[in-house]
Amino acid sequence: MILLIAPENDLPKEIEILHQLFEEGLGVYHFRKPQKNYEQHVAYLNLIDKKYHDRIVVHYYHELVNDFNLKGVHFKEQKRIAHIDNPGAYFKNLNMFGKTISSSFHEPEILESCEFEFDYHILSPVFSSISKQGYQGRGFKVNHIDKIIIGVGGISLENVEETLKLGFNGIGVLGDVWNAEDPIARFKSIKKKFELLN
Repeated sequence: MILLIAPENDLPKEIEILHQLFEEGLGVYHFRKPQKNYEQHVAYLNLIDKKYHDRIVVHYYHELVNDFNLKGVHFKEQKRIAHIDNPGAYFKNLNMFGKTISSSFHEPEILESCEFEFDYHILSPVFSSISKQGYQGRGFKVNHIDKIIIGVGGISLENVEETLKLGFNGIGVLGDVWNAEDPIARFKSIKKKFELLN
């Protein structure tokens, strides 16, 4: 699995690039825009062709799954800690049929001992971040954990193979695609390399 995480701040031609990335086979887009309020989330989703909505996972305003045909919802670490002990109450008013549920982790031990069955788990930072200064990579080895784990943090074309050797089932990219001179070409290269190694 390759997932692409949204740039925190909107970029020029972002939606246009995103449509091209979907056309090139992007299967999972993590819509993570902490500065956007609910109305801005709705406006952003309305800019994206409906046929791609089922590839989008929301980090904020999980209730958006009730109004859009989204792929699923993602729990940041703090939100998971606050709500996942009583998932019945949290999901009661959400239309989660057929949707994915994922969460972020920063410690392999916590990920391994988590009792809630997430569809996949994001563990970061694997390598030093491309998009965030001072975010040092930790080179986690996760071969021993029997869960679907996606490596995030400093993932680039150059370290796809290393990430998979550490035991990750997939990769989450952000800076290596969005900061590239040609994001489409960069994504295609990453996808091709990932598929060759799987």
